Amino acid sequence: MLTVSDLYIYPVKSLGGFSLPSATLTDRGFTYDRRWMLIDDNNRFLSQREIPAMALLQATIQDENLLITNKKTTDLIVIAFEPQTSETMMVSVWDDNCIAQRVSDEADAWFSRQLEMSCRLVYMPDGTQRKVDQKYAHNDEITSLSDGYPLLIIGQSSLDDLNSRLASPLPMNRFRPNIVFTGGLPFQEDDMQQFSIGDIQFFGVKPCARCVITTIDQESGVKAKEPLKTLSTYRAKNQKIYFGQNLLFQGSGTIHVGDKITLP
Repeated sequence: MLTVSDLYIYPVKSLGGFSLPSATLTDRGFTYDRRWMLIDDNNRFLSQREIPAMALLQATIQDENLLITNKKTTDLIVIAFEPQTSETMMVSVWDDNCIAQRVSDEADAWFSRQLEMSCRLVYMPDGTQRKVDQKYAHNDEITSLSDGYPLLIIGQSSLDDLNSRLASPLPMNRFRPNIVFTGGLPFQEDDMQQFSIGDIQFFGVKPCARCVITTIDQESGVKAKEPLKTLSTYRAKNQKIYFGQNLLFQGSGTIHVGDKITLP
């Protein structure tokens, strides 16, 4: 039996995320997941790929606010869900361009200090409709400020298989999933083209190609060679390394840790 074992959201793209006992689906993924993003002076998204120190900034939800803390210092900032400016701009996420709203002068100044570079925090308003790649869409689905799809699923067995090959085991947070499940075989998610959790239908549409973020320790911000070095020996295809499955979904509602995953 396949069972949901962990649920995660990452409110600010490429910052630390956190686990939840339950998560509610919106039109573009889990509530609050990657609705905020840091951008540079060219309005392009920032990520740990270029700035590993972003791993040290931890986002959580506190009442009706975002709480961002620095894992290595006592620095923190509380950010209201509602942006404090009316300024909107076109921002870029990979090859996509979409409208985002600047959050506040205070947030810009705080993040710029933490990362020692000029950056701004923006929010994706409900009116922004960023479509997933039409080659993989089922029904013109949209996503948040994620890399490309609203959800990512990984089986715990897949991580266990990888860790059995590593000198030092790694935690699941290296791979930033939304849904983790127990049961089944290693990499069973590769073949989960359709499944349900309660009344919600999920569709596996594209294996997730992994980047250097997986090599960054999320507690220290230090980059190493693993797990990409080991994954490249058995999870490479077409010059990319895959771990996890991107998902689309149909329906709405809340899923919980402990829910059963039903295959066709």
